[in-house]
Amino acid sequence: MSETTIALVTGANKGIGYAIATGLGALGYRVGVGARDEARRESAVGKLRAAGVDAFGVPLDVTSDRSVTDAADLIERQAGRLDVLVNNAGISGESGPGWVQDPTTLDLDLVRTVVETNVIGVIRVTNALLPLLRRSKSPRIVNVSSTVASLTRQADPDIEIGPIMAAYSPSKSFLNAVTVQYARHFAGTDILINAACPGLVATDFTGFQAPRTPEQGAATAIRLATLPDDGPTGSFFEDDGVIPW
Repeated sequence: MSETTIALVTGANKGIGYAIATGLGALGYRVGVGARDEARRESAVGKLRAAGVDAFGVPLDVTSDRSVTDAADLIERQAGRLDVLVNNAGISGESGPGWVQDPTTLDLDLVRTVVETNVIGVIRVTNALLPLLRRSKSPRIVNVSSTVASLTRQADPDIEIGPIMAAYSPSKSFLNAVTVQYARHFAGTDILINAACPGLVATDFTGFQAPRTPEQGAATAIRLATLPDDGPTGSFFEDDGVIPW
């Protein structure tokens, strides 16, 4: 197996995911670009390679068992192991005016769709890739969450936390809770798993109406993906440190 550090970033064809892939590539990582859309995936791989990143495409739909299994098989053939998994792929789901998801009128199918990608998809990908991560000397898992997942901040009337997002925000709280369960399971092992908040980033996810760049948003995830062996696990981070649950 290659001694090069191998990473997979889901949803890496654009936005924060692409910035994470770029940042890890700049550190010398070989980066798998996980994405559903073939044209966008290959375009991202091409741009990364042109920038000097050792990148390869990974067809990946996190909502599909078959797609995730095939992705794990591809990474095994390409690299024989995985050192870093960044679960970045996510959706907000449809919202009303003001980017609001009203809990009193919420479409339950919308909730199911958001949770399927943002939570179940992360579990599906993580479990499929665990055999490859266990072959690494220093496996790292980063789940891209959001500050809106913080129940502490959501419940504090003195904190401006953004609009009510009754499908998206709870899905990220659910993701955080799952992250803690994985950390408990991995306690005493060399696998470190944490959640990262990128902040409000100008991407198509936010309609490009946000103050932070994708590179700024990627910084915390990159830091957690490259933690030393004595680094934290089972925590939730932003630029300024730990976010309260």
